Amino acid sequence: MRLRPPGERDLPLFVRWFNDPEVRYWLSMSDGPELTLESEREWYEEMRGDPAQVIWCIETEEGQPIGNLGLHAIDEAQGRATLGISICEKGQWSRGYGTEAIRQVLRYAFAELGLRRVALGVDEDNARGIRCYEKCGFVREGLLHAHRLRRGQPVNAVTMAVLREEWEDA
Repeated sequence: MRLRPPGERDLPLFVRWFNDPEVRYWLSMSDGPELTLESEREWYEEMRGDPAQVIWCIETEEGQPIGNLGLHAIDEAQGRATLGISICEKGQWSRGYGTEAIRQVLRYAFAELGLRRVALGVDEDNARGIRCYEKCGFVREGLLHAHRLRRGQPVNAVTMAVLREEWEDA
């Protein structure tokens, strides 16, 4: 598995991934409008110019893109960021790619950026995601009741975080 910056050539793939109902189900944008190539281009340009976020494509060793992840809301003064990840190629789910990618990004966040905390939110019923995050050192910090809508129904979210010193001790 390797990480690389996303490029313009990836945008049609992102549109396909994030419009897939099974992939969207777990995403905060699940009830939002379908993505278009134009909306992805706008996102891509905004992301490239935003120093408070870093995005990567996740690829297999053979070079097949299978998802993406990023650090968002990077606040170097406070030493924190938020993590988001999606393995979008369904045939690659539950194969360890998410765990490996997150571990690489945590090394970057703590060793390169000098952050002290990385947090995330995950749907309470996303057992596969929660297990992955716990393997990477994240601990549950709280529960946000009816945090978002999924297919029109309220869904609780678990807040999780990992601190640099806990990650170093793991």
